[in-house]
Amino acid sequence: MKILVINGPNLNLLGTRESDVYGTKTLDEINESLEKLAEELGVELDIRQSNHEGEIVDLIQKAKGCKALVINPAAYTHTSVAIRDAIAAVDIPAVEIHISNIYKREEFRHTSLISPVAYGQISGFGAESYVLGLRAAVSIAKNAQKGAS
Repeated sequence: MKILVINGPNLNLLGTRESDVYGTKTLDEINESLEKLAEELGVELDIRQSNHEGEIVDLIQKAKGCKALVINPAAYTHTSVAIRDAIAAVDIPAVEIHISNIYKREEFRHTSLISPVAYGQISGFGAESYVLGLRAAVSIAKNAQKGAS
């Protein structure tokens, strides 16, 4: 079973940017923990990061072989109808994640365009949000497989 993990803009700067908000773990460290968990769970990961909205849309559209999507759309959470529409267009359950609790931050961050088309959202648990998101995605995908058989 393959799970796609997409990281949006500026997440490549984790570990050096606003550590009071995003913590000190780098994206590479987060990806390593996801790979380790994926091995334990018996799933394969395709982990991507892009600062470009269109590239993220392309990744989602090409993910048809994946059984679930874990996405941290970062700032695009609040602005991208294109990413929202791409998630809605593919038949892949999506788990939206955020390192910070977007509802405790600036007012403009309180609205997610992604949540209405996601299976669920996890926010505010730091880098652990990724682990929780992957566990949720694997559970959703396995339950979908059971229902299909």
